[in-house]
Amino acid sequence: MRQQPKIVELAQKKLVGMSREMSRLNDKTAELWRAFMGRRHEVANRSNEDYISMQLFPDGPSQLSDPAATFAKWAVVEVDSLDSVPEGMTSYTLQPGMYAVFEHNGPASDLSTFMYIFTEWLPNSRAYELDDREHFEVLPPNYDALDPNAREEIWIPIKTKGQRPTLPSGPG
Repeated sequence: MRQQPKIVELAQKKLVGMSREMSRLNDKTAELWRAFMGRRHEVANRSNEDYISMQLFPDGPSQLSDPAATFAKWAVVEVDSLDSVPEGMTSYTLQPGMYAVFEHNGPASDLSTFMYIFTEWLPNSRAYELDDREHFEVLPPNYDALDPNAREEIWIPIKTKGQRPTLPSGPG
């Protein structure tokens, strides 16, 4: 795999969904998505049919290498308005910024694309480095994490080397 990403300047996104604290060692992703998917029909004003799996690392990119480090994982959808957030769900405003977008083909358990990004592409990039912002995956409406033919987009926050980090805006 020698995939070159698309470099995208992302506009601000309004998101609605649910989140859980977890670590890679104490992964609660399936539980989070079961809870959200059971209530997804309650979210009004959806912008599209995609789903977003987002990760927020409170201690910054350095914690990516620690499987015990806790982070917030979000199961969300993009909306046009934050006027109607269902009870038990939270809104989140994803700030604009630059992302490297990779296509992943295969089940969610196949980490080869992530391994390529963080052990080959990013360390060898002459122009970009990891930024301290949200990481996320865009999942199509029919996404099945177990499907060997599943497709998703992996969005990695980047900045031009030497640029100051962009801080995430957070909920609301």
